Amino acid sequence: MRPDEALERLRVLGFDESDAQTLFDHFDDAERRGKAGHGYSRIEWLETLELDPGAKPEKVASFPGFEHWDGNGALGYLTLAAICASLEDDPPRPARVVTAASCFPTGTLGYWVRWLAEAGLVALLTATSPARLAHPDGGPPVVGTNPLAIGIPTTDGEPIVSDVSMGKVTYGDVLRGAASADDLVPFGGEQAHKAFALALGLQLVVETCVGEGYGAFLVAVDGEFGPSDFRERFPDLRLPGDR
Repeated sequence: MRPDEALERLRVLGFDESDAQTLFDHFDDAERRGKAGHGYSRIEWLETLELDPGAKPEKVASFPGFEHWDGNGALGYLTLAAICASLEDDPPRPARVVTAASCFPTGTLGYWVRWLAEAGLVALLTATSPARLAHPDGGPPVVGTNPLAIGIPTTDGEPIVSDVSMGKVTYGDVLRGAASADDLVPFGGEQAHKAFALALGLQLVVETCVGEGYGAFLVAVDGEFGPSDFRERFPDLRLPGDR
């Protein structure tokens, strides 16, 4: 799919120009970073769903150091985009926890923490998804792949971004035929219990903060000691999030 076709297909789905561009920017970034399971193929997936393209996320509660949002039927991509834009416009001093209910799908979480890291914030984000992973001892799927993403500002302006799904493969790779559904297991082989434990822990954090349905949990911090100089200390390493 060409970029111009991808953007046009989002418009055809009924999204206004701003939301279509927001969605396209996310899918295009994933495509360019080699994350095809979260790239243009997701537009084809959206075309199979019942959508409310006019829905808008809303901040429903705000306290010092804490916000709660509701997707209100909007795609999770758009909810996280609204949250990131809000944090960029009104940065936390020094930290803010943000929870989001009815927030699915959320896409490549590294995209959102990179956004915040480029704005100078340390960010940690997780989000839940349909049950995909079974217990390592077997049985039906009980937890989502529940990725964890961390974005760190650096002195050279290129954030370090760690974005790890708890599955051996992503559901996006299964959707586009690059992996089998049988590969949707906790990563780690004989150590898969560690990935399962982390997936479960992250899922319960989100569930206890947003209730039923899929959601997201974000921590954004204005780092007290400024951007990391890790790249300068280890200039020859390819770091997480690098192209």
